[in-house]
Amino acid sequence: MDSEETLLRKRLCELADKAYNNSQYLFTGFLSAAELDTYYHMERELSYVPVTVFGGTADCERMMLRFGSEELCGYEERFPIQCIEISPLVEKFGEELGHRDYLGALMNLGIERSTLGDIIIVGKHAFLFCTEKMAPYILENLNQVRHTNVKCRIAEHIPKSTITRLERRTVQVSAARIDSMIAKVYNLSRGESVELFRAKKIFVNGRLNENNSGQLKPGDKVTVRGFGRFQFAAIAGETRKGKLNVEVDIFC
Repeated sequence: MDSEETLLRKRLCELADKAYNNSQYLFTGFLSAAELDTYYHMERELSYVPVTVFGGTADCERMMLRFGSEELCGYEERFPIQCIEISPLVEKFGEELGHRDYLGALMNLGIERSTLGDIIIVGKHAFLFCTEKMAPYILENLNQVRHTNVKCRIAEHIPKSTITRLERRTVQVSAARIDSMIAKVYNLSRGESVELFRAKKIFVNGRLNENNSGQLKPGDKVTVRGFGRFQFAAIAGETRKGKLNVEVDIFC
């Protein structure tokens, strides 16, 4: 266990104790997949206090933890998450920007990663989930992403495309093994896929997975750090040569 994980485990225990003892809601910042996995390994240890996981939408990868519940605290408190829409100052001059472009511009403002959630790109617009405390600073200071001048505003609504954003694809595999699925989805060799497990870059339903021969089942969500996410939808049939036609939904 490294020092960062030790500090995170200590922080989660402190939040859980304080929420339980004071009957108050407490929140983490946005946690990465690896940090969420640390929590899931402590879930039973922290079960004395209710915990809710949310990141802005049900599909978000970076999530906050909320310690407390209406039953424990006597009232309901929503997550302190704000959604900011980032758009070109002049639409026709806007570049086609990627996730790294937006994240780089935000980090250049000296913003801590834990205050930023998912960044969902819809055309030339991006929807950023962030903490309520950080939102005013971003609104005032983010005015350029790469070479594009941008404007920021609180999103009036979260477009459906930021919630669904799935692309259905069919891949052929010999079996619904997780390493085979990852190799097919991301055009990797089996060896390259296995290496990702050794590097601890595979998460299934938010939990670190180091078993490359494990079987996926419909509904499982797979995160491959550095590549993206997909969900195992269904087995659509079998080829004449005995291979499975598997439908997956790619998070775009």
